[in-house]
Amino acid sequence: MRSDVSTPRNRPVMVGVNGSRICPALVDVAVTEAARYQVPLIIVHVWPGRYTGAYRGRGTVPSRADAQRLLNLVAGRARLIQAHVPVSTELLDGGAANLLTEASGHARLLVLGHRDEAYTRPAWGSTTAYLAYHSACPLLIYRGAVPSEGPIVVATSARPDSDATLGFAFERAALVKAPLVALHMWARPGAADGTPPAVRPGAYAEERAVAAQALAETLARWTTRFPDVAVERLVVNDFERAYTIERALRRGRLMVAGIGRSGSFAELLCSARQATAGVRRTSPTLLVPPSTSMMPDPLTASVISPNAPGKGAAYGVEGPVMAGPSVLPWSTDRS
Repeated sequence: MRSDVSTPRNRPVMVGVNGSRICPALVDVAVTEAARYQVPLIIVHVWPGRYTGAYRGRGTVPSRADAQRLLNLVAGRARLIQAHVPVSTELLDGGAANLLTEASGHARLLVLGHRDEAYTRPAWGSTTAYLAYHSACPLLIYRGAVPSEGPIVVATSARPDSDATLGFAFERAALVKAPLVALHMWARPGAADGTPPAVRPGAYAEERAVAAQALAETLARWTTRFPDVAVERLVVNDFERAYTIERALRRGRLMVAGIGRSGSFAELLCSARQATAGVRRTSPTLLVPPSTSMMPDPLTASVISPNAPGKGAAYGVEGPVMAGPSVLPWSTDRS
């Protein structure tokens, strides 16, 4: 039974696994996030055995016993990496996209991965892409690498409804002691509807100055609240979007963006391709719904040396962990 006192602050990290090649790395990322935020981890697998919808796979469907065996294996791996994190599993039946969307309403963070064929099909995959528009909690999308260097890049519209995204990015930067790059992209007049923008002498500089001022005003209260976070402001126009996104994914440690009103930016992130031939890995993407509430003070979480023994040394995170009740009361299997 789900607790009535569950809040976004003590809800667990949730990770969806499907038995693909990235599954072990995905669980590593998720249990590290659970340790970082001092909350439990729930590993979810959606068994498609009874699903008969249009998106049912064409291959052989594993048995329910195989699905439970997968959960047991990855749960054991998570417990070895972070022994202090409570780990539970959930085996669900049905369509993965709808069930994970419903489950996201009970999680602090949902972790998913990209499709395996990242060389030839760099997009996220149908389930992850659906959650990128419909997740009720922040969605972390693993794309093959988790860099420990480089800045956190946050894309902001510089509108009042971008507070959730900026708040999450600043808290994350303070937590991991990383610099923050605040990226604002503006559309030139006429660009939004596809018509060529009218350009007059000096117009570009004026538009850029207005966009830079909007970004500075939006960041002002966050830089006051997080004075120790080094912030770099970056303003680009719509013609530079694709290149800027690819560069941020290649050079940063995390890309943070909002689940916006149109979803156009999430679409760009979904289809972003590495410019370097043969390179499939990019930093993770974290999408934040506008309804996301502020997290507790991130500085209460202790981050230790990666080589410290006995405290999750492989990922450098320690601290007390809060045990919590199951947040998926409608599931049928639990371990």
